[in-house]
Amino acid sequence: MKFFRENIRLIITWVIILVVAILGSVFVNLGMEWFSGLNKPTEWVPNFVIPIVWTTIYLLFAVIFYLLYKNDLVTKGIIVLGLLNAIFNVLWCLVFFALNQLLLGNIIIIINVILGVLFVVEINKSNKWYTNLLWLYPVWLSIATSLNLAVWILN
Repeated sequence: MKFFRENIRLIITWVIILVVAILGSVFVNLGMEWFSGLNKPTEWVPNFVIPIVWTTIYLLFAVIFYLLYKNDLVTKGIIVLGLLNAIFNVLWCLVFFALNQLLLGNIIIIINVILGVLFVVEINKSNKWYTNLLWLYPVWLSIATSLNLAVWILN
């Protein structure tokens, strides 16, 4: 019980990360049949890579938040930007895959890239080493954005 009381913020953060991962996966799976019928660019990320990268990103978030809380480095900015990124990740999965809205999905993911960069920059204020690990997130979002834009153009 003592661990729970002392780490309630961390536990809530981990639950949010888990919920984001699960909701995103559910929304993506809802739209996979529709998505598989779309025209895609010839240069496409192999399907098996996508869940590996997202799992790595979510694990990085969990570890980095643990380290931030452990070292008392969590700021209001990190929390706000972390929550905004979580919301926009889920929103993109919902809009793009479940609702099949290519244009709106692209707008959301572009906002998500911007938020992702801001999130990493905010963490950089607390710890530069954590930032080096987290650059994977906005880089991956940028790759996803280019693929999303290509799908929109081709369809």
